[in-house]
Amino acid sequence: MFVCHGNICRSPMAEFIMKDLVGKVFASDEFHIESSATSREEIGNPIYRPAGYTLSMHGIACEGHRARQITLDDYNNCDMVVVMEDYNLRNLECVIGRNKDKVWKLLDFVASEPRQLCGGDISDPWYHGNFDKTYNEIMAGCKGLLHYFGY
Repeated sequence: MFVCHGNICRSPMAEFIMKDLVGKVFASDEFHIESSATSREEIGNPIYRPAGYTLSMHGIACEGHRARQITLDDYNNCDMVVVMEDYNLRNLECVIGRNKDKVWKLLDFVASEPRQLCGGDISDPWYHGNFDKTYNEIMAGCKGLLHYFGY
């Protein structure tokens, strides 16, 4: 489960990038990939248009996405929850409590030796408008995550 604040930019970008990557290594059947928000403000909204456009420019489809909030059941049923930044981590605690056994930051996976909750933050394009920069950061994190899983 990829998680960001509103589930309209970074976490759905990560969801669809990761789905694309696992598809390219013929491992789609081995993964269940979703995304969600820590907040409720965007629930039901589609992916933010510039985020969807950026994905489409790289040949990645994202139709049908609707923002949703992560629940405690989601956390309990996931093998891994991957947040985009420290702010998401703090907000996630409101839903899951302080137990972070399954929580990682996406940029934890760009290091040669991934370490849980030690990576940097994925920049938020909602504020800076540079969706290509965010795409590149997410792609690096997702490639590292895929490598972490042995692909």
